[in-house]
Amino acid sequence: MTNKQTAIEVIKRLQRNGFQALLAGGCVRDMLLGRRAKDYDVATDAQPTDVIRLFPRTLKVGAKFGVVIVLTEGQQVEVATFRTETGYTDGRRPDSVKFSNAAEDAGRRDFTINGMFYDPLRKKVIDYVEGRADLNSRVVRTIGKPAERFGEDYLRMLRAVRFSTQLGFAVEPATWSAIGANAHSIAKISGERIAMELEGILVDPNRAGGASMLIESGLAGVIFPGLPCEQEKASIAILSQLRKKVDFALALAGFFAGGETDFAVRSCRVLKLSRNRNKHIKFLLSNRGKLLDDRMSLAQLKKILAGPYFWDLYELQRAIQKASDDGRKSITPLIRLRRRIKALGDVELRPKPLLNGHDLIRLGAVPGPGLGQLAEEMYIAQLEGVLKTIGQAEKWTQEWLLKHRTIET
Repeated sequence: MTNKQTAIEVIKRLQRNGFQALLAGGCVRDMLLGRRAKDYDVATDAQPTDVIRLFPRTLKVGAKFGVVIVLTEGQQVEVATFRTETGYTDGRRPDSVKFSNAAEDAGRRDFTINGMFYDPLRKKVIDYVEGRADLNSRVVRTIGKPAERFGEDYLRMLRAVRFSTQLGFAVEPATWSAIGANAHSIAKISGERIAMELEGILVDPNRAGGASMLIESGLAGVIFPGLPCEQEKASIAILSQLRKKVDFALALAGFFAGGETDFAVRSCRVLKLSRNRNKHIKFLLSNRGKLLDDRMSLAQLKKILAGPYFWDLYELQRAIQKASDDGRKSITPLIRLRRRIKALGDVELRPKPLLNGHDLIRLGAVPGPGLGQLAEEMYIAQLEGVLKTIGQAEKWTQEWLLKHRTIET
């Protein structure tokens, strides 16, 4: 069964046992918008002990907050008891939780468009927070006072930007004003949580609009201290030129492409990204401009083309060129490069070296830095097509050794 079907089966069992049970949150919003929901969560007046009793396989990871994961039919469904929350000392988690009813549960959620419930058995939307009206008006609005909602979890400011970006909704003026007033507090949130929200913003096709909101609200300047003002306009322009589907590393590289590589690398540390993702971003930014060089040797082209991030580099450079004052005219070098790559056909980009280190030593090379230089130059000659056989490589090596011995003496 799908996650949705499983969630409905969970609701049926809870209702058969006398409990109120409803679909809750984002899945209701997406259903009303005609979008596919990522997950289907259930809210109920059944307490965690009741849920655990009714379902044989559960995970009690958040039972003290009223949350139990039900495992059934190969799916996981989050079942949360209606609750109210008070006290947010750490700006993230409630200090205390009290089980309540659907209306009070809706009141403690973040945005009106996420505060609705749906009874799939009666096919009825239950809306205590005017979320449906805001969906129709295409508005992101906090439930209750914005400053209070953000004070409970400052990450909600980034979530507001993400929902606005992904849904194409406007942020309601009072909510937007509160984001600007509280932007400095985003620094209290862990880098990992910030990164998750930024990814949702920057990989979306509307990433340029999202980045503009991050900058205008002041959130970007707090997350990345020292972000140069002159870089901001370039960032938005470059992001707007990227293809629709990109990964987070390419999107971040686009965001920082208007500035220095070292600043971008330092700034990304706060996000606690993986080593591979940091390597990806550094490669893209460090190699800006290289693909515009018509004099790039065949060996250089093969090396960079064989790398795992080549086409992301090509896409980043294409976006940089199109965002420039010359626009489409400035992508001419990339068009020539693409033709050159196509002309290579099915040639092996990273072939096995014709000779290994042992072979070079057998021919007279001495272990040390000179051996590395010899191996590198020989491999370049191989990539250039100068050397095609082992015999040619051996002869070339002997001539190289003779030449360098003559220079040393």
